[in-house]
This record gives sequence, C-alpha cells and structure tokens, in this order.
Amino acid sequence: MLVAGLCVALAGAYLHGQGAPQPSKLDIVKVKDDLFVIHNAVVPGNVTVLVTNEGVVLVDDKFAIDYDNIVAEVKKLTPQPIKYVVNTHHHGDHSGGNARMLAGGAQVVTSEAARKYMADGNQPGQATVTFEGRGFIHLGGKAVELYQFGRAHTGGDTFVYFPQHGVLATGDAYTLAPETPQLVDYAGGGSAKDWPFTIDRALQLEFDTVVPGHGNVVKKADLRAFREDAMAVRTKVHDMIVQKKTKDEIWAMLQRDHKWNQFQQRTLDGLMIELQ
Repeated sequence: MLVAGLCVALAGAYLHGQGAPQPSKLDIVKVKDDLFVIHNAVVPGNVTVLVTNEGVVLVDDKFAIDYDNIVAEVKKLTPQPIKYVVNTHHHGDHSGGNARMLAGGAQVVTSEAARKYMADGNQPGQATVTFEGRGFIHLGGKAVELYQFGRAHTGGDTFVYFPQHGVLATGDAYTLAPETPQLVDYAGGGSAKDWPFTIDRALQLEFDTVVPGHGNVVKKADLRAFREDAMAVRTKVHDMIVQKKTKDEIWAMLQRDHKWNQFQQRTLDGLMIELQ
C-alpha cells in the first residue's frame, strides 16, 4: 500500500516529534458567519464546520488523537452537537476521528467507494451513510451537497459543496501541503490521468472560496491553476514516455517544472504505467 505507507510516515513525524504523541495545535478560520475551518499548519487535514440551529456538519476529522481538540473548537462556535461528519476520502488524517465521532452520536458519511477502501483496510469508524455520484445533507435549513466527480487523489474522493455559501471543500483532490500537492494513491484507486477532468467537473459549480485538504483557504482561481498544472503533468509525462525518455529524465522534469518532491517520487512508477 504505497500511499498508505506514506500517510503512516507523515503521521509518525506529526505525532512523535519528541516522543509522546501530541495532538495538533488548532486555530479557527472564519469563512462565513456560520462556516468555519479548524486549521493547522500542514498535517493533518483541514476540518470544515457548518453551524446550524439543529446541529453541526463537519467535513473530515483529522487523526484520532485530535478528537478532543476538534470537539473543543466546535464548542467555541456553538453548543449544538456534531450530527454529521463527511469524509472526503479514507486516509487516516481525514477520517481518524470517525470511531469517536460515531460513539458521540454523529453519522459518518462518505462515498461508497471510500467506504470500501476503509473496509479493505479494516479501518475503525467506517462510514454509516454512503452515496454514489451525488448526495445531500439537509440540516437546520441549510444544504450540503456531496459530489463524487471521478478519480483524483483516490478513487473515492468527495467534494463537499455549500451552495448557500459559495464554498467548496475539496479534500486532497486539491491540497496546498508541500508534501502532497498532487499525490496519487494508486492502491486507493487514484489517477493522475483522470485528475484534471475530475477538477473540471468541480469547477462547474458556483463557488468563489475553496477549502483545500491541507493549507489555507483560497479562491476558485487557485483551484483552476492547480487543474492546469495537473493537466500539464499528464501531457508532459505521456509525451516523454512516447519519446522514450528515461525515468530519471521524467523525474527531473517533474522536479524542475512542477516542484515535485520525495513524497511524490514514490508514485512515479505508477504514474509512468498509467500515462504510457
């Protein structure tokens, strides 16, 4: 499990810095009056918080060790309980808190494909509600739309759209983390070949603000620029394979032109197989 191993490595670095595991230090970013991001530097991923008068919808819930801090941050915003947690994909830095969220009375929602990857990995806290293609959550007069537009970072990526707010949460289908700007989990169904077309479908929605899987809140133009970069990677790697360029030459191009790093290098073999 190539990317699973990478996630474990990142988690280990995050959790064990000086020995004993430590939860991340969090802050709250206000996006709209009732929509917030529980944010930290890089690892683990962002948590989006929609507050309603009937309860709270979360998008992702970091690692298990972050549960108490996430709940504490939510309580700063509202006394309402967490009713739903949407996982954008199955990786543990976005779904690690599921078991405790379920124990606390929340429903965990994700794509059917993402739940399959959870089940295959025997992950705790597997989703209790799934959808295929498009799903909806209605709570306190507010709507949340869930979309599975296609393969990107994984084969189960979910885009979470807040139509009343003009905000899109992308999970790791778009991330600003330097470790994983475009990291394909081939074992988890991801695809560099499909990725830009998946983003194309997301860009058809009406929004101006983007919550990436990791990193600061940005604008729609930033997601569009990422899509162009993903398409350029797809095209260049394919062309270089046709031209019989070596793996080392392709890797040098990705480092030079697209700032790829040691984390993405682990997926280079899968990239070349897919794009030949």
